[in-house]
Amino acid sequence: MLMTPTGSVDEEREICLSWSGGSVKPVHTFQVIPALPPKLERLSDLAYNLRWAWSHDTIELFRRLDQGLWEDVYHNPVKMLGAIDQARLEEAACDDAFLAHLERASNALDQYLRGEPSWFGKRHGGDDLPVVAYFSAEFGITESLSIFAGGLGVLAGDHLKSASDLGVPIVAVGLLYQQGYFRQHLNAAGWQQEAYEDNDFLNLPVRPVKGTVVRVRFPGREVAVQVWLAQVGRVKLYLLDTNLAINLPEDRDITDQLYGGDKDMRLRQEIVLGIGGCRALDALGLKPTVFHMNEGHSAFLALERIRCFMTRDKLSFGEAREVASASQIFTTHTPVPAGHDYFPADLMDRYFGDYLAAVSMPRKDFLALGRRNPQNENEDFCMTILAMRLSAYRNGVSALHGQVSREMWKDLWPQVPMDEIPVGHVTNGVHFRSWISAEMNQLYDRYLGPGWRDEPGDLALWRRVDSIPPEELWRTHERRRERLVAFARRRLLEQLKQRSSPQAEVDAAEEALDSEALTIGFARRFATYKRATMLFRDGERLARILNNRERPVQLIFAGKAHPKDDAGKDFIRQIVSLSRREDFRHRLVFLEDYDMAVARYLVQGCDVWLNTPQRPLEASGTSGMKALANGVLNLSTLDGWWDEAWKLKVNGHQPVGWAIGRGEHYDDAEYQAQVESAMLYDLLERDVAPAFYERSRDSVPRRWVAMMKSSIGSLCHFFNTHRMVQEYTECFYLVAHAGFRKLADDHAAGARRLAEWARRVEREWPHLRVEVVPNGTPDELRVGERLTVQARVQLGSLTPEDVVVELYTGRIDSHGALRGALATPMQPRKSQGSGSWLYIAEGVTCQHSGRHGFTVRVLPNHPDASTPFLPGLITWA
Repeated sequence: MLMTPTGSVDEEREICLSWSGGSVKPVHTFQVIPALPPKLERLSDLAYNLRWAWSHDTIELFRRLDQGLWEDVYHNPVKMLGAIDQARLEEAACDDAFLAHLERASNALDQYLRGEPSWFGKRHGGDDLPVVAYFSAEFGITESLSIFAGGLGVLAGDHLKSASDLGVPIVAVGLLYQQGYFRQHLNAAGWQQEAYEDNDFLNLPVRPVKGTVVRVRFPGREVAVQVWLAQVGRVKLYLLDTNLAINLPEDRDITDQLYGGDKDMRLRQEIVLGIGGCRALDALGLKPTVFHMNEGHSAFLALERIRCFMTRDKLSFGEAREVASASQIFTTHTPVPAGHDYFPADLMDRYFGDYLAAVSMPRKDFLALGRRNPQNENEDFCMTILAMRLSAYRNGVSALHGQVSREMWKDLWPQVPMDEIPVGHVTNGVHFRSWISAEMNQLYDRYLGPGWRDEPGDLALWRRVDSIPPEELWRTHERRRERLVAFARRRLLEQLKQRSSPQAEVDAAEEALDSEALTIGFARRFATYKRATMLFRDGERLARILNNRERPVQLIFAGKAHPKDDAGKDFIRQIVSLSRREDFRHRLVFLEDYDMAVARYLVQGCDVWLNTPQRPLEASGTSGMKALANGVLNLSTLDGWWDEAWKLKVNGHQPVGWAIGRGEHYDDAEYQAQVESAMLYDLLERDVAPAFYERSRDSVPRRWVAMMKSSIGSLCHFFNTHRMVQEYTECFYLVAHAGFRKLADDHAAGARRLAEWARRVEREWPHLRVEVVPNGTPDELRVGERLTVQARVQLGSLTPEDVVVELYTGRIDSHGALRGALATPMQPRKSQGSGSWLYIAEGVTCQHSGRHGFTVRVLPNHPDASTPFLPGLITWA
């Protein structure tokens, strides 16, 4: 090893000698770096670019150096290069075959980084390109970089990977946690225990950005924040770290644990992420034109941007808000009210007093930005509401979740019909190359062609799956199941030995599972609404299903409960307890410490992926998508993405998996679980197991393989992050960039005009009146017959250019309300004096018989407004 004196990570890091709490502090720090032979120097480039996380060939290169060490260092190539025996490096430097492999991997990285022409460059290249800043509290790039807890972080990581592949100009911002999320182990009783391990940043694939320390103001002090860089292919991920000697001990701990601490700690984390993240980008000379908030944790970035625009362009708060909001996108992932961050008013007062003074904003107006009811002084401040109010574009993460989100947040847009609440959806996906096994990768290359990796949204390409010989697809899948069973046995043995289990239990673990049996996987966060124990409601019936001599079934469970979720922990305890029963011992396994490495084995090797959330509490769910891409069939309640997938079937009538129920909802959750568990048992007994064990003469379950092909061919083109990122780019990023330019250019002249218009409209809106003019509309119309409606609108000092008047027609439901209504613009015909205008709609027809009705509404209208649905500004006849 070379011992290279580097001083500190930054001048802010500690270099003083002190004695504190029984520990000795150094007078100087230095970094020890690997001593790579000259021929192996490119290994460092490969290790520090996280593209290796989705390159099978690069991973195989590091495995080739030392397979055992690769596992010991938790698949971390940077740590591996610092720990490997120097003699092995010298040996590899003389190995022509290894050097050829290294050259191939290095050339592939170089070619990838050149990346031209990319999808974005071909489709949207030009002079005025957006720069998108993507903020998230967690990023799941690889298991060795422990700065994520679960699906939200993995989704963010896959987003960056696809953005890199597609050439979308994104920079990302997150937090570099000293401990990250917890490691899970179970005690003898099966209760989850949490252990937090320190991340050694200098042995991770991240590097400090020299000289880049930003500061965030807290009550009575400033907090220094070091910026680190993780290179994710072509995307730069900047990570923020407060563990600096200059900071107070309580502030050094801000980036200690992901989702750790109390409300005060969570607020400080989110200030560092949102405000500190903006300042980090500015310090780096980056000028994003679009900001994408992945959940509400980073919503304070909107406040920081408003303050900056006010300072730089001498704008009022309202004018700066227009500029900032026009270029902000907010994605919500949480359909459960308890999953959103709320802070009491006194805590907001403590941390944002200086902010209010800086922007000359009344306290009540500031707190109203985060309150559902701005007039309620007792309501806590909600980060999701702040993000909703200050973003021009908002979306859920599946079609069903979009509906749920509109219902959850409808109070922010009073009187707006539910289907017009300005919250859309972009359905999540997964980054296929990160999750598809090497064997399936090769199979797809052979029969689909290499285009599946670069253009996974091409439906015609995935239809080629029909050309894969059934026996070849099945044998490939069987090899993955064999590897899963071998992995599960090793993992189970390690678990039992670590908690000093009885020898009989250890011996039995060596025979756990069967590499040829129908294998069902369930792995996710153990939140109670995901109902991990629904399958175990009738233990005796389940035991009969698992131990059927002719059609055996086995279950592999994994997942973590939140440290404060005792109910979720009890679910784990119940499953572990059942796994010790004699009739479950060989058919049920719970794998501890679920992470991305465990997930890959499961989604690549199971036959069926089970998901049992209580509808509609699963926003999307992406584990089933990862299984889908590996040919694993999904069995799930119709919630999240599976509700959408079930409706998306396009490959004839061939099933793509199984649905538990048809989306029914019961007021009694216990009764619903009882009904759906009975459906699940019926499906396993009558459909799933028979299809799996129905074999042709060559031992291939051809009906099952046909379902695998149908699932892949019908769904893969949609449920991938390439399609998702393309949708964000074309529906949000480019539109937001154009809107930002329109408002921000020429010293924000457009924003000044828009804000002035908004003030004038808000001031005059209470005086606006609309009434339908009786004009002999008949009680009956024939299908296709024209309808003419007139309305008198009192605009006061507003003009017809300030508003849009619409005829709102639709069917009448059993409660007398309009449903499925259509809005048709009405035209001003003449002024009737004193601000009164006559509007008319002609030629409107009804294409279906039945009971119909209409009303008239008025909305504000401005060409630079992102939506006509401004809170509180809608008037109905």
